[in-house]
Amino acid sequence: MRLFVALDIPETVLDSLAKLSRSLRQFCHAARWVRIEGAHVTLKFIGETPADRVERIRSALGEVPAAGPIELRFAGLGFFPDSRRPRVFWAGIESGAALRALAASIEARLEPLGVPREARDFRSHITLARFDSPKGLDPLRAAVEKLGVPEFGRALAGEFHLYQSVLKRGGAEYTRLATYPISREPSS
Repeated sequence: MRLFVALDIPETVLDSLAKLSRSLRQFCHAARWVRIEGAHVTLKFIGETPADRVERIRSALGEVPAAGPIELRFAGLGFFPDSRRPRVFWAGIESGAALRALAASIEARLEPLGVPREARDFRSHITLARFDSPKGLDPLRAAVEKLGVPEFGRALAGEFHLYQSVLKRGGAEYTRLATYPISREPSS
């Protein structure tokens, strides 16, 4: 099973992102634009996991201590690793230290189960498109620069989820396996 841990994104934010994505597609046909309706805020990509380990992962995530809800502001656009040779075009998420702390806590609970820690620092974002090469990106870069720092909405995240991802020809299909409240007392 291919697994990841994520926050859901409110419909109003998804609608704003879908509208933006539709308007920007014309500037870069070489990009692989993601389906916005499946967008989420990934806290931890676990990857391929044997079915017999899923219950241990579910249990470990239930032990994640957190104090929430977490305030999220969806705003801004950018490129990873940079705009000259990007691999990813993203919309930003501002949340302060609380979201990073939640992601770090998830990492700490999963590492003893053999799920390796991320090599890169946690950077919350929503992937809008992926690129195989920087060819033909100048019009998109110019359009993004003109937009400045667009705002897509705000939300209070009160829970996070364990998802299964099944890769299909038309894109990934996600199934929610478990939900965890962010506001709770840690178990003893």
